[in-house]
Amino acid sequence: MAFDGKSLLSVLLCRSGPRLCALPLTHVREIMRALPIDPVPAMSDFLLGLALIRGAPVPVLDCARLVGSALSTRVSRFVTLTLGERQLALAVDGVIGVRQLPAAALADIAPLLDGSDDGLVQSIATLDAELLLVLRAGRMVPEDMWEALAAGDGEP
Repeated sequence: MAFDGKSLLSVLLCRSGPRLCALPLTHVREIMRALPIDPVPAMSDFLLGLALIRGAPVPVLDCARLVGSALSTRVSRFVTLTLGERQLALAVDGVIGVRQLPAAALADIAPLLDGSDDGLVQSIATLDAELLLVLRAGRMVPEDMWEALAAGDGEP
């Protein structure tokens, strides 16, 4: 998609702890209120457990933990992501909405997993390479870009 000669990408902006995350809309399946989660014993701390979504058990990951923050205590929404034939849910504090952001601006900001420890990224890579690809496509949105978006400038 192009606008005034600039390539734009559709992203879903979410808050997770103190961070603002941009998830590629091509991988977002659904946004919903947080559902009850059944814990799964002896799993990585970023896996909160399983939630029953549309009749199927879906793994729920704590987005705050994935992006290098402490485990979230204010989860209010799930963002379900499509990974091929599978889906998983990211637990986030809030969803801001869909935005069109210049691809060049997104390429210049930190990847979603930039603040994560190497052990966590390696765990994800071992468990699910497709999930790792989706999360690496996400970006951390810096405050100055968020302020420009919130002010309605249209261009960060």
